Amino acid sequence: MADTAGSVSTRRMCSVPEKLQLHLAMVALQFGYAGFHVVSRAALNMGISKLVFPVYRNIIAFLLLLPFAYFLEKKERPAMTLNFALQFILLALVGITANQGFYLLGLENTSPTFASAIQNSVPAITFLMAAIFRIEKVRLDRKDGIAKVIGTLFCVAGATVITLYKGPTIYSPAPPLNQIQPDSLTSTIFLSLGDAKGKNWTLGCVYLIGHCLSWSGWLVMQAPVLKKYPARLSVTAYTCFFGLIQFMIIAAIFERNLDAWIFHNGGEVFSILYAGVVASGIAFAVQIWCIDRGGPVFVAVYQPVQTLVVAIMASCALGEEFYLGGIIGAVLIVVGLYLVLWGKSEEKKFASKEKVMIQSTQDHGNNSRSASHIKTSLTQPLLPPSTENV
Repeated sequence: MADTAGSVSTRRMCSVPEKLQLHLAMVALQFGYAGFHVVSRAALNMGISKLVFPVYRNIIAFLLLLPFAYFLEKKERPAMTLNFALQFILLALVGITANQGFYLLGLENTSPTFASAIQNSVPAITFLMAAIFRIEKVRLDRKDGIAKVIGTLFCVAGATVITLYKGPTIYSPAPPLNQIQPDSLTSTIFLSLGDAKGKNWTLGCVYLIGHCLSWSGWLVMQAPVLKKYPARLSVTAYTCFFGLIQFMIIAAIFERNLDAWIFHNGGEVFSILYAGVVASGIAFAVQIWCIDRGGPVFVAVYQPVQTLVVAIMASCALGEEFYLGGIIGAVLIVVGLYLVLWGKSEEKKFASKEKVMIQSTQDHGNNSRSASHIKTSLTQPLLPPSTENV
């Protein structure tokens, strides 16, 4: 009895931290990606090649993930087959090559804040894709399904308000950004982080939409792959490897300038290290773990939090001001986030109740069959009938 009580308490202690770990991991992931927006734009401003940047980024990510994937998942990793290899190549094409390529092209023609804001379409796109492929169940006849739909719409609406409605100034740092004198290289870089003058803003938006479509497709595609290949780190490492090969082929064809492969200052080194270690290596591993535990929509719905974090980072590092539109949008995002999470929580409760009802029905049926079998055995003779006449 004591052992049973101890095991039950142990299970309860383990179940609570996993939920907490999921939420903390997703919050940390958004902070990492928010910093990546600023670092990537700084790298582009410094003149780093859009093809060389992702090559170095994925080299670092692959080298970082490889030992962990090899040693930690040595026993549970399935054997590599042609079918798995093709799935990993497709994951890399969508989640690495298209995703990162479209992002850099869009970021170059827009700004970090706008790039972060438009990424908030990822929850809606992922929700739609997951529902179409029956990965995410949507029951509009139940409150959990309605809450997830409304919550996703709130998240997208909040991001849209942040992007389209500025409103009056609510908070202004001292000194304001427009009063900072560009008397150093660092100040010049910071002042031009959000500058997209001379660029094609419409084309940048098209690239960023392609980036969002690729990201959503990658989130949805990982779920069925992980069911057949339950080694999360290995999936991430294989995806980075094949994405690296694809980018190296593209760079070899289109980037003929050998000087583009050389680091010219510490800022370029830092941006590549941040992109490889934080935004690719750590972020990919955390994201795929969260997808396996919480599902693709759970991961995507945290995306709007990134816009809020970028706004805070931009205010602290770049001296950007807070406006009424940003406050309203942030409130809508938080409300939408909790609506979706509440809907997923209610969905799990419904699933648990249905499982208990099905189990009790099966147990009742088994008991009835057992009783019928006992009764029949007592009424039949112990020896089989004679077979002389057969």
